[in-house]
Formats: sequence, structure tokens, C-alpha cells
Amino acid sequence: MSRRAFPLEGIVFLYFLAYLPNVIITKLVTTQPNARFGGPLTGLETLPASLILNLVMTYVFIWLSGWYREANTVAVAGLRVPFPTRYTLLSAFGTALVLFTVPLSFTFQGVSIPFIQLLMRGDILIIAPLVDLMFGRKVRWWSWTALVMVAVALFITIHARGGLALPPLALLDVVLYTLGYFIRLAVMTRVSKTGEPASIRRYFVEEKIVALPLAVVALAVLSASGIGGQAGQLGIGFLGVWGDPVIWSLVAIAVTLTIISIFSAVILLDARENAYCVPLERASSLVAGIGGAILLAVGWGLPAPSTPDLVGAAILIAAIVLLSLAPRFSRALKPARAEAQ
Repeated sequence: MSRRAFPLEGIVFLYFLAYLPNVIITKLVTTQPNARFGGPLTGLETLPASLILNLVMTYVFIWLSGWYREANTVAVAGLRVPFPTRYTLLSAFGTALVLFTVPLSFTFQGVSIPFIQLLMRGDILIIAPLVDLMFGRKVRWWSWTALVMVAVALFITIHARGGLALPPLALLDVVLYTLGYFIRLAVMTRVSKTGEPASIRRYFVEEKIVALPLAVVALAVLSASGIGGQAGQLGIGFLGVWGDPVIWSLVAIAVTLTIISIFSAVILLDARENAYCVPLERASSLVAGIGGAILLAVGWGLPAPSTPDLVGAAILIAAIVLLSLAPRFSRALKPARAEAQ
């Protein structure tokens, strides 16, 4: 799956197509009544099963695709099994931190889930160019412009939701999420950000085989600890949903999560700067969220996106178009400038 064989913009579009049903199914599961549980499942009640299923599906994909052959290995009982290097192990901890802090962000009383998720995405836009500068990567003008555009879109939505007031534990959650993503982007840039297919496969396998089990364990600890006002709902997700028909919806969520994680790795590990790849991936996921909300409003009568949400989505689409076209125009202009000199 190299960039030459298939343009990065095509991968971004496939990422969007995978994210769209994920948004729709998740919203339906968490809004439609469930007779067994006396109401819709909460986001926390869907997470454990969907993450466990995502773990299993990712392992199956790694095996059936043969991607495990690219990974570093160690000998176990006479067999060679994939094992992370010190760098991908560090990245796996960062990814597990991301996967853990997202569900924790759902537990804070009086804090809108869309609001805190938007805040988390905004923080990643700040660290993307910082990681590039740390590793001496040039950040081109179109990447800076797209970063500003995505930041403006986030600001419009956050401002419409009433500002940045958060309890201390929620702020800590955002900081830990940002730290996890910083670790992940730094390791990607250090060891694998070449866009080469073999490098992408190696990184994906070595990171996921550790990060997903760690995230499941962290969720189990959160469920047992009672941290957060709604953390006990995780118990239903671990034990209660498996015998209910809703499990098929959670299977669909896990399938889309697995596909999303593959395309996300391809986008973020592209050879271009993080300030290019991160807003491309973030904007695509946010547009999928808005698109899913529109389809839910039309097809299921759920509330339609607000005007600020639609304005933000339009800015994000413009940022994606800029990132797609500006590099091509720049390359096309170079020969003309050379001939003119």
C-alpha cells in the first residue's frame, strides 16, 4: 500500500468512508432503547466489548495479511513471534494512553463528550509541527495554513459550546491524551515516517500487539476502581453485552475501528511532515462526524448539526482540498521557474 500505487488522498477518503459508519452505528447504539438494559447503552458500556473485538480482529488481520513477517521477532518455544523494539514499545504505551484517556473522558459529569473530544483533537494540531521542528523537518506553508484552518474550525465549535471550562481531572485527562499522542508522533517520526509499505507494516504490528492489550487492561482497572462518576458502566461493557443482540452492532463498530486504525497508520506514517498528515487525518475524522450527524438527522430523526458545526466542517473540507492541491501546484511550478531562470 505505497503512496505511489495509491495516492494518500485516496487513503484519506477510505479512512473517511470507514469512519462514517462507525459514527452512525455508535450513535444509534447509544441513543436507541435497549429492552434488556432499560435504555440505550452509554458510550462507556459499548467500549470494552468493541475494544476487545478490535483487538481480536487486529490480531487476525496481522496474521492473515502476513504483516507480521515485517515485524521484529523473538524466539518463544522454538517459534518466532512478533515483538516490538524499544521505540515501538514506547509508542505502544503512548497509544494505550490515548485509548485509555478517550473512554475516561466520557466519565466526567457536566462535561460534553463532543466538547472534550474536540479539545483533544485541537491539542494534537499544536504538537504536530512541534514534533516536526524537533526532528528538523521542514513545515511547508500549506501545512501551516491547514493547521490554522483546522484550528479555526475547532475554535468556532468550541466557542459555540461555551468555552473551555473543565474540572481538574478532565484537564489532566486531556494532558495525558496529548502526551500519549506526542510520544506516538515522536516515535513515528524517529523510526518509521518514510511512507515505505514495509516500514508501515512493521510499525503497525509492533505497536498494536502491545497497545491494544494494554488498553483493555487499563479499561478493566478503570472499571474496577470506580474512578469517574460513571466508571461502573464499564462493567456492563465487559460482562453484560455479550448475550444481547446489540453485540452485533458492537462487532460492526469493531470492524470499522480496525479498518480506521490501519488507514490512520498509513496516513500518519506518510513521509511528509506531521503538520501535513495530522490535520489531514483529524479533519477527515471530524468531517465524518458531521456527515454522520447529517445522515442520522435525515434517516433517524436525530438532531441535525448546528450552524457552527457546519461552518467548521466547510473549513475542514477546504483544508483537505488545500493539502491535496497545494503540493501538486508547487511541484508543477518548479520546472516552469527553472526554465524561466
